[in-house]
Amino acid sequence: MLKGFFNVPTPQNEPVLNYGPRSVERAALKAALNEARSKKIDIPMYIGGKEVYTAKKLEIRPPHDHKHLLATFSEGDATQVNAAIDAALAAKAAWEDIAWEQRASIFLKAADLIAGPYRTEINAATMLGQSKNAYQAEIDSACELIDFLRFNVSYMTDIYRQQPPISAKGVWNRVEQRPLEGFVFALTPFNFTAIAGNLPSSAAMMGNVVVWKPAYTQIYAANVIMKVFKAAGLPDGVINLIYVDGPVAGQVIFNHPDFAGIHFTGSTKVFQNIWQTIGANIHKYKTYPRIVGETGGKDFVLVHPSADADVVNTALIRGAFEYQGQKCSAASRAYIPESLWPAVKEKMQRDITSLKIGPVEDFGNFINAVITEASFDKLAKYIDAAKNDKGVEIVTGGKYDKSKGWFIEPTVIRVDDPYYVTMCEELFGPVLTVYVYDDKDFNKVLDIVDKTSIYALTGAIISQDRYAIAEATHRLRNAAGNFYINDKPTGAVVGQQPFGGARGSGTNDKAGSMINLLRWVSPRTIKETFDPPKDYRYPFLSKEV
Repeated sequence: MLKGFFNVPTPQNEPVLNYGPRSVERAALKAALNEARSKKIDIPMYIGGKEVYTAKKLEIRPPHDHKHLLATFSEGDATQVNAAIDAALAAKAAWEDIAWEQRASIFLKAADLIAGPYRTEINAATMLGQSKNAYQAEIDSACELIDFLRFNVSYMTDIYRQQPPISAKGVWNRVEQRPLEGFVFALTPFNFTAIAGNLPSSAAMMGNVVVWKPAYTQIYAANVIMKVFKAAGLPDGVINLIYVDGPVAGQVIFNHPDFAGIHFTGSTKVFQNIWQTIGANIHKYKTYPRIVGETGGKDFVLVHPSADADVVNTALIRGAFEYQGQKCSAASRAYIPESLWPAVKEKMQRDITSLKIGPVEDFGNFINAVITEASFDKLAKYIDAAKNDKGVEIVTGGKYDKSKGWFIEPTVIRVDDPYYVTMCEELFGPVLTVYVYDDKDFNKVLDIVDKTSIYALTGAIISQDRYAIAEATHRLRNAAGNFYINDKPTGAVVGQQPFGGARGSGTNDKAGSMINLLRWVSPRTIKETFDPPKDYRYPFLSKEV
């Protein structure tokens, strides 16, 4: 229940630093990169406030420089999963009973720490561990995570402020927003440090206790997030960070009676398996768990004949190739009219061949490495198959090299078949597939866009014809949870474009909004009667005289 009310600072989106030549932030970030590369650290799990090490050490190497050892981390097993659950449940009573403004203060302080003394450290960790360039790291691990923390505090206060508008005479009605009864499992991905920080913290902010398992390929930056939370004063056991193989963690967590919810970002297949497991075990739980997930995408850019070729080119290059296409929102299929294709093709070939590829330490590189060798091999297989298909043209790119790092050239494929495999399947890499359609078939293409993929995460229409924009916006209303007009389908900003999709892309609970936080509370309605009745008889029972 709201134990007091205070105004919280009005959130503003964190300004993005540009890291231009001779800037203060550029020099500081380069120093942080050099410092991180100069030493090898051993990363512990954090359970109940204790740093936990095991005998099994796994390595962390930069995807763009896989011969360099950055760190090792301790891999756990069921023992650590159980310990994390026990620590969370032990911390639960004190954490959920603390006044809401005390929880708010912790996460507001965490945001300020990231904006200040930890900014270069968390950005450098994201750059090295996940192969993001300086700008992509800045908008992710600094700005977006800061925004999540600050805006979520504001949304939290709005939730607590909401009370029934009417109470009858002699009655006081109110609503208490309770944390879930049990613990929340946060399962976070490699590609966004901000998501890795948001999934456990948003649930914890609402008074829940959390077991957090990040992707192994994000642990290097996850360790910095945990350091920030501890520095901000997060009590021991509220968020417990473990590194355990997924099936091992799931076997313990999804059979535990106190499992109360999962906050997930990852693959559609994994999420569907989790949902199935929860359903099979539903009789074991004290309460019905909250299942919140953001999963895959096969995101589209639909170009109308009225579009500006320069706008199309820029939207496709940025949308498809920033962070090597490893965004769930990345543009991976485009539909371009014949009348515009020659101009767009020429501009894309010109600009894509100018993109520098290499390590993140060189700030001149737009393209860095994909996350793992497995990802590299999968993408290379798709590219090779396209090269050997008569109905496919490699417009630009198509080369790859893993001698130093997992480098894939930005690749544009043109296909004759709008249902070709790379138009349908999520590749999660720097590969864009283009289908060129007859200008008069725009309405037909709307149906193709809508039906091609199981996903419905992001999409865009590029057009200067308002009727075409209106038609696409309506006809594709179920094809994307985040829809963009005359822009790339990536780059949702907390507080401006709440993010999430439906169909095979998740539960559309909109990270970065009040909608998401409402999933981590269970409301209780309280009615208090000041002068209660003392006789069961209603007036209608009285005899007429």
